[in-house]
Amino acid sequence: MRTEQVRFFVSTIHAMTDGKLLLDANAIQRSLTRIAHEIAESNADSCSVGLIGIQRGGIHLASRLAKLLTGIWSHDAPFGVLDVSMHRDDIAQRGIVSVQPTEVPFDVEGKTVVLVDDVLFNGRTVRAALDAVHHLGRPRRIQFAVLVDRGHRELPVKPDFVGKNVPTALDERIQVSLSETGNGDTVTLQALSYNE
Repeated sequence: MRTEQVRFFVSTIHAMTDGKLLLDANAIQRSLTRIAHEIAESNADSCSVGLIGIQRGGIHLASRLAKLLTGIWSHDAPFGVLDVSMHRDDIAQRGIVSVQPTEVPFDVEGKTVVLVDDVLFNGRTVRAALDAVHHLGRPRRIQFAVLVDRGHRELPVKPDFVGKNVPTALDERIQVSLSETGNGDTVTLQALSYNE
């Protein structure tokens, strides 16, 4: 019986279900607009704020937030892209890592840096991002914006700006699709499909 149970669990996870729609394009836009206004309200010195999108999920969201903030502040909101692959504490478990470019076209020293990501889960990615940012310089303050917070934190991390809080089970995942990657703007909740 024990062998059958092990075989069942090893061979049954095959695919994700289609998923439940959590946010459509309009809801994503409303969430980003609200986050942009919250960032603006939290930062009176708008000229000292820069956004950094965490590779890969935060890149396009940071770009969209920068455009929204440019409209609110009437001056450019600088943004960059940060790869955290080499700063993760689980790099040994991940195997071969594909390193993406880090491009931060502004000096983080003494600035307010707003890290942007699509989904907050256990907190390990943002921990790695904090480490990576400090290799670029010493910001005055770091804030964190996320489109979806799904819970299950393993580290004491709390976002400053959240689009939507979605309680999830550990065997579920949040899929964020954006028009910049060739898909429509959607956020779905997907569950693992178990087959014998």
